[in-house]
Amino acid sequence: MAQYRNSKADPAGPGFAFRSSDYPIVGFLFPVALFAAWEILVHEGIIGGRLMPPPSKILYAVYTLAASGDLSTHVGATLRRVAIGFAFGSLTGTVLGALTGYSKLLARLLDPTLQALRAIPSIAWVPLFILWFGIFEGSKVALIAVGVFFPVYLGVYGAVTGVDRRIVEVGRVFRLSGFELIRLILLPAVLPDFILALRAGLGLVWMFVVAAEFMGASEGLGYLLVDGQQLGKPDQILAAILIFAVVGKATDSLLLITTARFLRWRDSHTSGI
Repeated sequence: MAQYRNSKADPAGPGFAFRSSDYPIVGFLFPVALFAAWEILVHEGIIGGRLMPPPSKILYAVYTLAASGDLSTHVGATLRRVAIGFAFGSLTGTVLGALTGYSKLLARLLDPTLQALRAIPSIAWVPLFILWFGIFEGSKVALIAVGVFFPVYLGVYGAVTGVDRRIVEVGRVFRLSGFELIRLILLPAVLPDFILALRAGLGLVWMFVVAAEFMGASEGLGYLLVDGQQLGKPDQILAAILIFAVVGKATDSLLLITTARFLRWRDSHTSGI
């Protein structure tokens, strides 16, 4: 019995599988190795450093932006647009996805139209949004919201319609009310797919915010890309791309951390990885 307790207390004991979550630094090994190889190749003259500046020069461009205060200004402007657009798009997609998934009548009424609109490239809405809202914040937020809406709607709709009918029948056998059926059965069943849909929508946010900030923005990471291209500064362009990657990964991790406690009940095969 003592040996059993020790093996349970020591997850690193014999026969216990390696868990990457115990060593988050592992995720940094590949980008660090890639940056080191890139730096060496440029330093040795194997690849040119004019159009592909080394990481040291890119990091110095990030430092210069941070020291001047421009970095916080541009990151703050982009995050504000992302937050507002993601909130509107995900909320609308969640509500319509849940309603059409739950009601066959609404699905027949609304889903064909929404699927047809989904086939329209979101960037095609840009001229219309500019006519409606001008080139200011309204058109940018609207474009981001449209980009988020469809993956969230499709994910929620698919999750609700994919709930096992037998689970719902069990709830009815126990005479659960409509609200109890949603809270105790439908909501836990769709929650994993819903969070995955939010992550997909959040990933698209960072694609559409670039297109949005190409529309006459004077602040934001997308503006840094355009400014670097017009002034011929590849280090600034790559610095903006690097910041996009870091901030985008940070928002995705924040979403995972925020929603992790709602999925503790799951016992999936990846729980120990």
